[in-house]
Amino acid sequence: MKYVLFDVDGTLIDAVSNQRKVWGTWAERYGLDADEVYQVALRTRPMETFAQVAVDRDPRACLATLHELEDEDVRSGVYAAFDGASDLLHSLPPKCWALVTSNYEHRVRGRFLRTGLPVPGVIVDAAAVEEGKPSPAPYLLAAEQLGAEPGDCLVVEDAPSGVRSGLGAGMTVWGVNAAAAVEGVHRHFASLREAVPHILAFMSGPHGNTAA
Repeated sequence: MKYVLFDVDGTLIDAVSNQRKVWGTWAERYGLDADEVYQVALRTRPMETFAQVAVDRDPRACLATLHELEDEDVRSGVYAAFDGASDLLHSLPPKCWALVTSNYEHRVRGRFLRTGLPVPGVIVDAAAVEEGKPSPAPYLLAAEQLGAEPGDCLVVEDAPSGVRSGLGAGMTVWGVNAAAAVEGVHRHFASLREAVPHILAFMSGPHGNTAA
């Protein structure tokens, strides 16, 4: 049996404008330049971002403010699933796929509810592991919870840290929603829609590692 493990933001849901808005509001709260903060946030995890852009602030208070803004955005923001996401997820057997996200489960569920995407039985979020991506821990935990061997899993990602996480877990990794292939991916697709028939084919056959 084959399994597919999806990243969420940037892979299934287009959250770039939401993230930019949240970080922009956060920056305004602290009197910082929104564009400069967002450029740092794109490359680092929140606590690392605070250490660079708000060195004189309590990082726990910074994180609490960020979480408050993110939760509000889930309630009131406008979200869109990438083309093909709904068709793909509704076509997959319920116990053969999972979500592996650096976000938190309640936000993922909120976004999926807003976009009409089905929610799987397994969601590995930031609270589920001590080490997030690029550590292989999140994807290995998802495979364990599905009862899957890593070699039977396909990881679908858009970001370098997620690709490294999947590769470190010994899984097949495909990249989507980027003009150029992320280093290390076994296959690259410019869009999720382009990848859909290939993901479905992977699920029904033994050819997951075929090169592009």
